[in-house]
Amino acid sequence: MVDVNNLKKGMIVIVDGHLYSVVDYDHLKMGRGGAVVRTKLKALDTDLIKEVTFRAGERLEEAEVEWKHAQYLYNDGLNYYFMLIDNYEQINLSEEEIGDNKYYLLDNLEVDISMYKGRPLSLRLPTTVSLKVIETPPNFKGDTVSAGLKPATLETGLKTKVPMFIKEGDIIKVDTRDGSYVARV
Repeated sequence: MVDVNNLKKGMIVIVDGHLYSVVDYDHLKMGRGGAVVRTKLKALDTDLIKEVTFRAGERLEEAEVEWKHAQYLYNDGLNYYFMLIDNYEQINLSEEEIGDNKYYLLDNLEVDISMYKGRPLSLRLPTTVSLKVIETPPNFKGDTVSAGLKPATLETGLKTKVPMFIKEGDIIKVDTRDGSYVARV
């Protein structure tokens, strides 16, 4: 059991018998009434987000989630396949379960997979990944390093903004949390 005052983003809790991931939370202190905790919870089975308000001091059941270290193998169009590092067992996640994380998956990338009672739930990527730029407009005279940004398409299909000096074929580091450019490799 976990107190609603101690919730953290990404925590997996059980509400009304269903698994939810904490997307956001906010502690509100009322003038005369007691404090409340407003939360945004994402249902792990349907991906729907609902807002729930709890009174301060309420307790929720925290799901016992186990994190397994895995390596990305391949995608067959419907599912993404991973191999657990410790026992070489293969796990697959559907495209819906992967979501936008698919834009950061490269062969042999090591990730962490959350498991609940033997069922894979979600994926945790490294903070940055290195991807090759496959399409970006050419530079033009007057470009400088400190100039603005231009659009680029990366090898996984991710579209992001890069500095003007980046050209096709360059390998760049991308932040997996928001898809932003970090550095040229």
